Amino acid sequence: MAQPIGLIATKGIELLTFSTPNGFRIAILLEELKAAYNTPYTVQSIDIFAGVQKEPWYLALNPNGRIPVLIDHDQGDHVVTEGPAIMSYLTRMYDAEIRFGFVEPLEVSGMEQWMSWLHAGLGPNQTQANFFYRFCPARHAFPTFRFVSETERHYSVLDAHLQDREYVAGSGRGRYSIVDIALFPFVEAIGVAGIELERYPNVLKWWERVSQREAVKKGMMVPSGKPFHFGYEVLRKMKSEDIEGWEEREGPLEKALVAARREYGQA
Repeated sequence: MAQPIGLIATKGIELLTFSTPNGFRIAILLEELKAAYNTPYTVQSIDIFAGVQKEPWYLALNPNGRIPVLIDHDQGDHVVTEGPAIMSYLTRMYDAEIRFGFVEPLEVSGMEQWMSWLHAGLGPNQTQANFFYRFCPARHAFPTFRFVSETERHYSVLDAHLQDREYVAGSGRGRYSIVDIALFPFVEAIGVAGIELERYPNVLKWWERVSQREAVKKGMMVPSGKPFHFGYEVLRKMKSEDIEGWEEREGPLEKALVAARREYGQA
């Protein structure tokens, strides 16, 4: 399959993305806007493993060489980078009825706090936990222990917050918003770091609730058109259908984490 070599749209929104939590959250929001307001968008898959995000044409759009990037061709080809900035831009420009945000100042403050918690806390810790637990070519006990433990701590915070709540932000039991949209792909990928979602019953209920939204289902398949291969339900099914193969693949990773916990003082 040929890799992108530049922008392909001349009007509307164009999204350059890949199948990662950082990419999925933008696709989910775009799917929600499409369902709510019939807001169309064009998407291109940027294969980060092939280094497309380091090509000159891409770096001209985002010198940081990361996905996702959004281009609003109807606003003079305005370029927006960084997930939180993209989500803020889309809701500010295209969520006319404020379906995915809030108006009341204290609710806005709460939304901003949880977005900050995700982008400064859970997100970077879980990303590093994923790498050291699963993808690092060599085993390193301390960073594996450190980042998995911090990710687990963040999920404990979220689980406590979701007690008697349906959604993360908003008064009362909360209301579905960009906080839930931004958070969902990270929760969906919790198994990458070897963490079981069932340990956090309130987060599990929230995940089940959000996962039923059609826009979420569609957004989680952008840009590949296929289910996320590290999705939590995908991993659960893989484990139940091939226990022996699961143990062969996951066993060494789990043992390495247990050894790291033992070495650094957590049984």
